[in-house]
Order: sequence, then C-alpha cells, then structure tokens
Amino acid sequence: MWQNNGGYCTFQAKFHTLKKLLFLLSLAVVFIFFITIETNAQMITGVWHGRINRQKIEIKIVQKGDSLVGTSYYYQSPGNYRRYSIRGYFDGINNEAVWWDDQFLEEKTGRMNIGSTGKDELISRADFNCPGGGIMKLDGNAALKENEDKSKGEVHLDKANNTAFNDEWDFVIENYTVGANDPFVIDSVNMIARQPAPVLQPQPERTVIPVREEPAPKPIAVAEEKRTITPLKPLTIEEKFTQRQKVPIMEIPVSGDSIELNFYDNAEIDGDSITLFLNEKLIFQHIYLTDKAFTVKIPVSDLQQTNELVMVAENLGSIPPNTSFMVANVGGKRYEARLVSTEGSSAMIKFVKNDITGTSPEKK
Repeated sequence: MWQNNGGYCTFQAKFHTLKKLLFLLSLAVVFIFFITIETNAQMITGVWHGRINRQKIEIKIVQKGDSLVGTSYYYQSPGNYRRYSIRGYFDGINNEAVWWDDQFLEEKTGRMNIGSTGKDELISRADFNCPGGGIMKLDGNAALKENEDKSKGEVHLDKANNTAFNDEWDFVIENYTVGANDPFVIDSVNMIARQPAPVLQPQPERTVIPVREEPAPKPIAVAEEKRTITPLKPLTIEEKFTQRQKVPIMEIPVSGDSIELNFYDNAEIDGDSITLFLNEKLIFQHIYLTDKAFTVKIPVSDLQQTNELVMVAENLGSIPPNTSFMVANVGGKRYEARLVSTEGSSAMIKFVKNDITGTSPEKK
C-alpha cells in the first residue's frame, strides 16, 4: 500500500493534512464565538435583580450613549409592586452607573398591602463589576432623590437572564445588539413606557353574536437578516470639552477676594448633569442640576487676568438641550446668565480682572 499505486501514499498524506486544518479551523470558529458572546455580555444594558435599601427590586436598564433609561419595580411579589421610570448616566471612565426614580408609573396591590415599599424616590450610585464567569454586579449606595445627604442604604444587584415583569423594555433588551440600540427605537419605547398605566372602567354587559371566521392563510416565514452593531466607545469628559465649540455668553468684571457661583436647573428638573472647566482645567464633575443651588467659590487670587469658565453637558436630560441658570456674586454685585450646552457646543463665561476690556456685561 505504501510502495506503488501511482501516488496513493501522497493522497493519504494530503488527506490527513486536510483533516488537521479543518480541526484547527473549527477550534478558531468556536474561540471567536465565545469571545463574541463574552464581549456582548459585559454591558450594563439588561435586567437586574437584587435589593436597594433591603427592598426587593427589579431594574431594566438600557444605555443610550452616555445616558441610561429604563424602569424599576420595587416589589413584595409579582402582583404587589410600585413602578417608576428611571433616568441616569454611565461614567465609562470610573465604571460607575448613576440612576434615579424619575416618574411614578403604576402601583399594583394584591391581598396584602404593599406598605412603604418603593414609596420614596431614590437616586443610586453603583460600581459596575464583572468578576468573571458571566457574572455582573452593581454595588453601591442609595439616597433620597431630593436630598442626597439622606442615605437610604446599600445597592446590591446582579444581572439576570429573566424578568418577573413583562413590559415595553423587553424588546429593546432582547434585541439590543442586533439593532434595538438605535436611539430612535429607544426614544420611541421610552415615550410609550413613561405613560402611566390607565385606570380600567367596568364595561356594561352586552350580548355577542358569534361570527364564523374563515381560517387566515398561514404567513410565509421570512428569515430576518441580523446585523451586528459595534457599540461606539463613549467620549471622556475631557474629549467632550476639547471637541465641542465654546459659545461666549457674557463677560463679568472681577473684584474683591472671591467669586461665588450658584447653578440651578433652568426649567423643569429633567436629569441634567454638567462638568465645569476653568482655564481648561476640570474643577467640578457630575453636578446634578435641581431647584437647589450647587455653589462654587473661587478665590480671586487663583484667577488669571482673563479667565474662561466652560459648562460641558454630561447628558441632555429628558428634555434637550442641557440648560442651567447661573447666579454669580462678584464684588458685591449680582449677575445672572442662562447657559445652554448640547452635544456640539458648551456655554462659556469670561471673568476679567479690573474690567480691562471695557465691556459692560448685563447685570441683574
């Protein structure tokens, strides 16, 4: 068998070589498949189960750029719960998720009263951890949304593959990596999900005459073309500062020992958060705008002759654009400005010692 037959030995050798190549190719395909699964799995979008302030909770989180949207269920059982819409943002640099109960949507009670479960609207801050083996965790702390100084316990959540509450977000989560992460899809579902559950009115009884229906033709199954969408790497706050256009709003003359700046949400409180840069240096980050002032004091001795304060939008809130109302107290005088920042521009205020430009800014 190995001595003649005009090349039989050569054929056998090539056949064994081909089998080895096919085996190695199969291993490579399996390796790439599991790498793809692991990469897609490690994302914050999904269903999370656990406890916040010792209360059982299920949260559905969907990431849209830097922002987070979704819903939360504080529950005692699947028939006993309070539901909210949620909003927030994801800090990709520090791997931290921040979200808050945005709007009360629904309360359902069974034979047992739900009591105080989910009665307080909370804001949660949690580290996003992937220890391995497909396990993902959110661990951190919660506080009252309207008063973050009042702690409401710890946050411990695990990512799950199932949900106890079926709703509008299930479609987005299940199809997130094959097209449902499109901002238009997420915004459309969010608009539907934010509508409070309707109160059903009893309908009068009526006699229904059955109508014979012809069987409908069976639909022709069409294979859906799946496309893989690679999520974009989120910009750092420094990249947002550098890339966005700085729009001058007003110029303020500087005198005295220090300047005091107070920042508020300009209109409806809709989840706006900002970062402040002074002379191209980051000085404050993750400022959550509310109807209560966030106060910044800057010694005049630390300022240059001409200074630029830039407000960078971390997100656009639920009502774009990101708007802030600033009140500046400088040298015994009060100045007001309405600052607007978008994904393409950042608001800028100039502070000039001794008013060397001669500009007469608007003063209120």
